Amino acid sequence: MDIGATLCCCFTAALGTALLAAYKLGLFYQLFHKVERESPRHGGESVAEVLRAHGIRFIFTLVGGHISPILVACEKLGIRVVDTRHEATAVFAADAVARLSGTVGVAAVTAGPGLTNTITAVKNAQMAESPVLLIGGAAATLLQGRGALQDIDQMSLFKPLCKFCTSVRKVREIVPTVRKALSIAQSGTPGPVFVEFPIDTLYPYHLVEKEVSLKNIPKGIVGKITAWYLQNHLTDLFAGAWEPRELSPLPVLIPQASDQEVQQSVELISRAKKPLILLGSQATLPPTPVHDIRKALESLGIPCFLGGMSRGMLGKDCPLHIRQNRRDALKEADLVLLAGTVCDFRLGYGKVLSRRSQIIAVNRDRSQLLKNSDLFWKPAVAIQGDVGSFLLRLSKGLMGHRCPEEWPQTLKERDRTKEATNRTKASEKTERHLNPLSVLHSVDELMAENSIIVADGGDFVGTAAYIMRPRGPLGWLDPGAFGTLGVGGGFALGAKLCRPDAEVWIVYGDGSLGYSVAEFDTFTRHKTPVIALVGNDACWSQISREQVPILGSSVACVLAFTDYHIVADGYGGKGHLIEREDEGRLRDIVKEAQEECRDGKAVLLNVLIGKSGFRDGSISV
Repeated sequence: MDIGATLCCCFTAALGTALLAAYKLGLFYQLFHKVERESPRHGGESVAEVLRAHGIRFIFTLVGGHISPILVACEKLGIRVVDTRHEATAVFAADAVARLSGTVGVAAVTAGPGLTNTITAVKNAQMAESPVLLIGGAAATLLQGRGALQDIDQMSLFKPLCKFCTSVRKVREIVPTVRKALSIAQSGTPGPVFVEFPIDTLYPYHLVEKEVSLKNIPKGIVGKITAWYLQNHLTDLFAGAWEPRELSPLPVLIPQASDQEVQQSVELISRAKKPLILLGSQATLPPTPVHDIRKALESLGIPCFLGGMSRGMLGKDCPLHIRQNRRDALKEADLVLLAGTVCDFRLGYGKVLSRRSQIIAVNRDRSQLLKNSDLFWKPAVAIQGDVGSFLLRLSKGLMGHRCPEEWPQTLKERDRTKEATNRTKASEKTERHLNPLSVLHSVDELMAENSIIVADGGDFVGTAAYIMRPRGPLGWLDPGAFGTLGVGGGFALGAKLCRPDAEVWIVYGDGSLGYSVAEFDTFTRHKTPVIALVGNDACWSQISREQVPILGSSVACVLAFTDYHIVADGYGGKGHLIEREDEGRLRDIVKEAQEECRDGKAVLLNVLIGKSGFRDGSISV
């Protein structure tokens, strides 16, 4: 026998010994974990237990077999399972809950297309800085990459969108993984996180064992090795699954301004004659209550422009809230506090800021804090920290100091002049149908004081942002910087569940309505009555405003004056058509809709509107 044959025999003998030892170890492992094998429990229960321990009240979903154990377990533990008609809506609803409740919004969807349908909504949550936990089903651990139903590389899709992405590979990993994900979602700059659950981590042992069948395995050494591998994999999958684990929330890490940064800001503001605050959505994030922030802003006495989720922070008639002529005010200001506001396209990338102004920028995210500061603007103070707590400390440091009264009075008087001009435009007759400004003014005057406004659309919603006045903090929900259409149904659903006594309005364009009109079925089934105001001009007007004069064609911009009110009726809601001949009774119809909503009906007001020049010159790109 030559040396090669000898080595081969030795290797074979060693391999056989190792496999036999591993096989015996597997038998011992199986015996030791008999409890896990015989338990009727399943991984979905572990997920639900963590969610309940974190105060999660709702989980939004579109049902699928991959995630059924999670949904059933949540229902048993008192977490309300709210099923929608599209997976994107489930994530949008979770996003709204996160914004309004100060906790993490949770959505669970099935594998493959269930998850790919959420991508736009997850990206929107990322850019809006909303803490959302997306739970996704997946093919069994043994079958991934082997052609299983709906099996794709889901992790690669969500890694660019989420702060944290992971795939649970063993049942015992569920509790620590979900706790970690919930903490990361809220820490630093909040955002979405994704946890993938292969189906065999969620179902009971006996069902998984049945699927991992040891039948039809070839005989001989290959068969024994295969059987051992499968059995050992199954045993390891469930080993330690039901051992007691800590469920309580992990610490949430929130960056704070230093004492030196706060003092430096106090000194700059105390010397300013014409300061401005541009308040962004980050001001509404926990841990500082929004009503405390409102008091701090009122104490500072500095005129404020409010954007994103901060709209409504000062109520509808506060003398410090300036809504019009922002560009002119920024030219005159000698100090601007960017409190969670980013120098992106919404501020002309920083070009609208005067080079003579001292700029104090505060943001949790360093990349957003300094965006475009290398091009058009330079901060005097750049603070990576929480906006809300900074404003409270700033207010305390400036106690007794007030902005010169002439400055906010001047800006407010300009506001009144601009709004009087808008009123004049609202009284003008359009060529056909109703004047959109008139419609919005009428609705604004009739909205309840506890109203929440959901903005979902282009031209009509852009007009509404200048006319409709959110009643208080967290009274306005819009998609944020991503400019996403389709948020309406989900945002309104989440808002109504968080604030069941609130009058929830969706302001839709007729184009954006098409994304989520089917959720009227969801509103009906889950008894979440809302009111949708649809500005129906049979056009994608936001795009048409530029496309037609620049390129000479309305191709793909033209819609129809569709009977959306009948669609709402068909889904169990109540629809109203409002045409020009109804102008005199518009207010009565709105009051009727409010009464129907209080009686439990989701209502759609299909308002046929004409063309207005109010937003001429506005950009859509």
